[in-house]
Amino acid sequence: MLLKVENFNVYYKNLPYLEDINFYLNKGEIFSIVGESGSGKTLTGLSLINLLPEHFSAQGRIIFDGQNILQLTPAQIRQIRGKRISIIFQDPATSLNPVIKVGNQVAEMLVHHFNLSKKEALDRTFIILERLKIANTINSYPHQLSGGMRQRVMIAMAIACNPDLIIADEPTTALDVTVQEEILDLLYFLVKKDGKSLILISHDINIVSEYADRIMIMYAGRVLEKGKVQDIYENPAHPYTKALLKCIPAEGVRIKGIPGNIPSMKNLPSGCIFNPRCENKKNICSQNTPDLVKISDDHYVRCLLI
Repeated sequence: MLLKVENFNVYYKNLPYLEDINFYLNKGEIFSIVGESGSGKTLTGLSLINLLPEHFSAQGRIIFDGQNILQLTPAQIRQIRGKRISIIFQDPATSLNPVIKVGNQVAEMLVHHFNLSKKEALDRTFIILERLKIANTINSYPHQLSGGMRQRVMIAMAIACNPDLIIADEPTTALDVTVQEEILDLLYFLVKKDGKSLILISHDINIVSEYADRIMIMYAGRVLEKGKVQDIYENPAHPYTKALLKCIPAEGVRIKGIPGNIPSMKNLPSGCIFNPRCENKKNICSQNTPDLVKISDDHYVRCLLI
């Protein structure tokens, strides 16, 4: 097991943003975190490399290769971040430095973690970019590249140090459909070929079904369901998971949206947090808070109606 998150909570000052998060990741596995905007997916990903925003604090355990990330010093986490665990941020246009050539930005990772000379780092960068079929961009600035090429540069930065774990936070959000598939296929190939692990964060439950081994469904900072891809798609148990699956486009079928919005963390509903939007809710749903319970092998759900 490469990563294990246990009894993990994140607070903004004293306000709980993530609550009771538990999951694990094996070597060579693709694990996906799915949910609408505001569900806590990105915050979970940032927590894994200790990049929480100001005024946020974390409690619990994030065990990576036998070490608790939350107990490491800033110097120790810097040795892991980028080298052992890397992240691909949502928007490469804002994540890349606009006044530095992309080749130098990738090479900087190699200089920092492996003490290479600038020439050695650039030579290795060219090989990495060549692998991603964008070697001709090494002397380009980010604004000179298309969205898909910028995302490939972000992937180059993520794989430059041959990390054990890559966190991909909505890596295809700003891309058109054909480029989305290219980027996800590329990530899948890189991860599976090299035996690495990937956490794929997405709002699109349809996309991750083709790539992930296991899925965790999040809503308002809580885990509502998690399990193997086959279980989630063939036997969804939580009404929210079922609602997300109904949002997948299909020929001749009208998409049925989910009414309402994710609640504010400052004003969460009583009982089950999904009950105001749930079509199957009963009186008990607004009175009692459900626990995450096991319903089959490695399949868990947080619902009072199960």
